[in-house]
Amino acid sequence: MRMTEPTIITLGCRLNTYESEVMRRHANDAGLEDTVIINTCAVTAEAVRQAKQTIRKMRRDRPNARIIVTGCAAQIEPEKFAELAEVDHVIGNAEKLQADTFKGLSLDESERVVVNDIMSVTETAAHMIDSFGSRTRAYVQVQNGCDHRCTFCIIPYGRGPSRSVPAGEVVNEIRRLVENGYPEIVLTGVDMTAYGRDLPGQMTLGKLVRKVLNLVPELRRLRLSSIDQVEADPDLMDAIAEEDRLMPHLHLSMQAGDDMILKRMKRRHTSSDAIAFCERVRAMRPDVAFGADLIAGFPTETDEMFANTMRIAEACGLTYLHVFPFSPRTGTPAARMPQVAKPVIKQRAAQLRELGDRLLTTYLNSQTGRTFETLMEKPTFGRTEQFTEILIEDINAEPGVLMQAKVIGHDGRRLVGEAVV
Repeated sequence: MRMTEPTIITLGCRLNTYESEVMRRHANDAGLEDTVIINTCAVTAEAVRQAKQTIRKMRRDRPNARIIVTGCAAQIEPEKFAELAEVDHVIGNAEKLQADTFKGLSLDESERVVVNDIMSVTETAAHMIDSFGSRTRAYVQVQNGCDHRCTFCIIPYGRGPSRSVPAGEVVNEIRRLVENGYPEIVLTGVDMTAYGRDLPGQMTLGKLVRKVLNLVPELRRLRLSSIDQVEADPDLMDAIAEEDRLMPHLHLSMQAGDDMILKRMKRRHTSSDAIAFCERVRAMRPDVAFGADLIAGFPTETDEMFANTMRIAEACGLTYLHVFPFSPRTGTPAARMPQVAKPVIKQRAAQLRELGDRLLTTYLNSQTGRTFETLMEKPTFGRTEQFTEILIEDINAEPGVLMQAKVIGHDGRRLVGEAVV
């Protein structure tokens, strides 16, 4: 009889959430006991700091457990994590998805640090996941890695080159999850709009979406985790316009609203490109809600440049702002550029968050009286098609149930509704 099943702590993105479930299956199959696996993020210096803080906390809480560290931070700086006395093993982003890695750990045959060259990885395999802890939504990895080199981003060095999961394998995994009761699937990756470039047959993200919806008719809802709007292919645009089961919520990799800053970031779009994309999508799908990543205080950013980022949030009609105060990552070109003072960065991030609060309030105000199909996550809490949180206090729903709810107001952060019988 096993003492304790492995504990997995996930930091960072939705792709990490998916990969944590792969590790959970491998660790359980290998019989690992009294083990904590920390799946780290490296998107900012703060994310790395939080990873180390989590490691120290887990050692205090579980003094006798084996602590394994993996994820992007561990891949990029394995030696830094190996130096921590609290850490027993460091494994790389490729190794964490391999069953043999966990068999070796279970048999005490693994080296303390197993992190190979992520740039040599050329394929991303599908992993058959049966469940995700809850019965509401499941994440499916369709792509990994990135071939771009944005000047602020360290992630390509943690994830390696762009590579796609073949469409047939994606469809099979989604079909299995739907058969296991999941009404909503979220496609996830590092650079999703690069999907298919390494596959035969001119496959694209849009074609994949169409294939999934056509071949898995039982799937109620399909979402995209994040896209680079300038690289949205024609089939994806058509799917957004025509496929009701593709949810009207797009999270955009926007980063800034000033053209010079975008150029210094080595982004592939201008501010006018971003605005035109949002206008085009809204014309096709009027009920769409947009979220976006925005960086405050990128090197050389002046007050006027920052004001352009503030303006684009309103010009694009964004609802959800994911704000990152810029923090230099060693090894990236942006770390060598003239830096904005930290107090200014902090102030600009606060201004962006305040703007985000106002934009969300404006959106919530506009939803009163509307009726939404709501996916319940808890007895009185769910999310609309636009991924907006909604509280429905007059029910006691089973997680995973889809139901109609009419909006009667909001509490400043989420909608408040009543069940439509």
